[in-house]
Amino acid sequence: MAELNPIPKDQEEVKVQAGKARLVQSEALPDKVHTWPYLVRAEFIAGCVLLLVLLIWSITVDAPMEDPANPTKTPNPSKAPWYFLGLQEMLVYFDPWIAGVILPSLIIVGLMVIPYVDINPRGNGYYTIKERPFAVFNFLFGFLVLWCGMITIGVFFRGPGWNLYWPWSYWDPHKVVPLTNVDWTYRIGQLTNIDFLKTYEGNVVVGALTLFGYFGLMPLGWMIAKKKKLLGILDLGPIRYNIVAFLFLTQIGVVIKMALRLGFNIKYIWVVRWGVTPLFNI
Repeated sequence: MAELNPIPKDQEEVKVQAGKARLVQSEALPDKVHTWPYLVRAEFIAGCVLLLVLLIWSITVDAPMEDPANPTKTPNPSKAPWYFLGLQEMLVYFDPWIAGVILPSLIIVGLMVIPYVDINPRGNGYYTIKERPFAVFNFLFGFLVLWCGMITIGVFFRGPGWNLYWPWSYWDPHKVVPLTNVDWTYRIGQLTNIDFLKTYEGNVVVGALTLFGYFGLMPLGWMIAKKKKLLGILDLGPIRYNIVAFLFLTQIGVVIKMALRLGFNIKYIWVVRWGVTPLFNI
């Protein structure tokens, strides 16, 4: 059978020669280029454009100063600067030592350990979703959904009394929202009619089981990876895997705790105290 639409030999020869020429050109390109002027010049131009945009914005948008601070009159709501509103919003869902110390420290430590736990050789020097899907989506989730999301809630949705308002709603300074915040085990005791869960001892036992059971997913994930032979996870090794899994589960746990507080008025998962003095609340 004759070949349909055969390619003429002269056209095929042209394609072969063009491919060889491209190969020679790619081999002639240097593996490294100087930072100046190739990178610094582009950064300088981008900085000038950004400076011009900010200059025009500052001239056209009116941003008047507020009244001088009055120590006898506290504003309602009293908000931190926008870059600290994420921390202030976390105080709604966590104990102060967790929201102000533990979680920010984990963010800093997590960023510091990235070069030591990231063993993916692909995409060095550049980052694409195809080469690093988990790293890209994890960063976008932590930065945009969590951090920027909590800043957005604090700026636009928190009004007088730190109550939630829609942006177009009237901020009533006299609004009172009755909230019955209960602990996790007490809520389970209400649903199951088990009196033990409504006691402090029940909170200690069930709260500990809930928390350690949640982080117990770390070894479970490692065993599943070994059984399914997921090389992307096994290549990390047990130490790197546990670090990544702990940071990832902590990040997801923040979202779970926010959902429990906003949806079900769950205050704490685990409460431990010494006499009447609380040691820690999670």
